[in-house]
Amino acid sequence: MVSSITREKAFALLQEYNKEAFHIQHALTVEGVMRWFAKELGYGEEEEYWGIVGLLHDIDFELYPEQHCTKAPELLKNGGVDDSMIHAVCSHGYGICCDVAPEHEMEKVLFAVDELTGLVGAAAKMRPSKSVMDMEVSSLKKKFKDKKFAAGCSRDVIKTGAERLGWTLEELMEKTIMAMRSCEAQIAEAMAVFGQ
Repeated sequence: MVSSITREKAFALLQEYNKEAFHIQHALTVEGVMRWFAKELGYGEEEEYWGIVGLLHDIDFELYPEQHCTKAPELLKNGGVDDSMIHAVCSHGYGICCDVAPEHEMEKVLFAVDELTGLVGAAAKMRPSKSVMDMEVSSLKKKFKDKKFAAGCSRDVIKTGAERLGWTLEELMEKTIMAMRSCEAQIAEAMAVFGQ
């Protein structure tokens, strides 16, 4: 898979519709996580593609939360993104806000990690280190079981995501923590530009 848009253009497109630091940080996190998974799962030559899909996955969420994944195709098409990438972006909302099913392994990974990165990020903020670098799966599992913690992160979506990939929940958590470790410093640096 070859991206129809450069990373630079994708980031500019994201910022056209997303101004809040929270949304930019989430996009950068999912991008970094997707890049890690591309390499980890043997799709190294598609790392850029996986990353851009991760970067753009919530392009419509800040301005059009009620039309999430249904407004995205229009915004992406206007930005020069091709149909296969639009399908990939929208597939993370399958059964939640759209009927575009995740088919490729990359789409299944995006579906599985989107909500989980939010949960991991919230758990990291509670740690003395404020980092994922020293986070263990056991402490994340405790947070996962506490339904009041990061209540906006759907546990059902995370579980379904793991099942679609044929992984245990623990495997998904462990890999996602490792993926977030791989890009934490880079994201902190990028967010410093936004005063975060």
